[in-house]
Amino acid sequence: MTEVSRPTVVVVGASAGGVEALRELAAALPADFPGCVLVVLHVPPSGASALPAILARAGPLPARHAVEGEPLAGGTILVAPPDRHLVVADGVVTLTRGPQENGHRPAIDVLFRSAARAQGPRVVAVVLSGSLDDGAAGMVAVRQQGGVGLVQDFDEALFDAMPRAAATAAAVDQVLPAAAIATELARLVKAPPEPVPAPTPLMNMETAMADLAPGAMHDPDRPGTPSGFACPDCHGALFEITEGPLVRYRCRVGHAWSPESLVARQTVSLESALWMALRSLEEKAALNRDLSARASAGGHDLTATRFRRTEEDAIRAAELVRELIDNIGGTISAQSSV
Repeated sequence: MTEVSRPTVVVVGASAGGVEALRELAAALPADFPGCVLVVLHVPPSGASALPAILARAGPLPARHAVEGEPLAGGTILVAPPDRHLVVADGVVTLTRGPQENGHRPAIDVLFRSAARAQGPRVVAVVLSGSLDDGAAGMVAVRQQGGVGLVQDFDEALFDAMPRAAATAAAVDQVLPAAAIATELARLVKAPPEPVPAPTPLMNMETAMADLAPGAMHDPDRPGTPSGFACPDCHGALFEITEGPLVRYRCRVGHAWSPESLVARQTVSLESALWMALRSLEEKAALNRDLSARASAGGHDLTATRFRRTEEDAIRAAELVRELIDNIGGTISAQSSV
């Protein structure tokens, strides 16, 4: 174990409804805050993110997108740029296009896990408003390494699923409103340095996979046990990983899923397949309608009748698929608001 001389790292994860919570957090941090704040907000992979400007205007600390190799400096807010994982290494941050976790890049779990591995007890993890459960596995890693876990008050969060999931998966220290979290952070960063425990082999491997390290990617041994499920992103086999009450999945090339995120992505994939089936059935009905008309015009009544019946069968099947799509759409809406 080694002594930590670097500043305390505060890792913050947010998703749906998280911008307002992040703004309140940044506004309440003191100007002399000595910790380095690293933020992951789920954002689309394309386009620019205005979050650094929003946070810089909200409070006294400078905020900007993290850049490759940037040191962990106190009194700054570094935001993960779109389509890049934010990874904490030895005193610096790195940006990678490693495999998505829970369907996201940047992913909260990647940031939390890598910070826990590098900084141990000098990490404070904060989970704010968001749907589903990205951040739960990362919170487990932070608490395993002796770090502190805080989540936003469930009643205050616009979407309470992420804070609840993190609090359920790990024994978090406090559940607080966003502004009160900032006050607690100011207290926590004054704590004296503590030794960093050795990370677990699982934590080492998963952090290396997020960083696209060849040794981890080519290692024939996968963490976990075969689950019998397929990865929605690459269709490879998923391996089940159990950490206390938390069960999650990771495929051979590194895509990682919580159970809720896996169900949500499977639902989206199913809807896509149903739309393809509906399009095929509508095309089949249209083609048989045209062939029936041509046969009838040529005096081939029996052939025309056969094509017309096939058209009717395709239309009936299309209506059934359309009903399934409508039902799936309701399921997706319910999952997104969990």
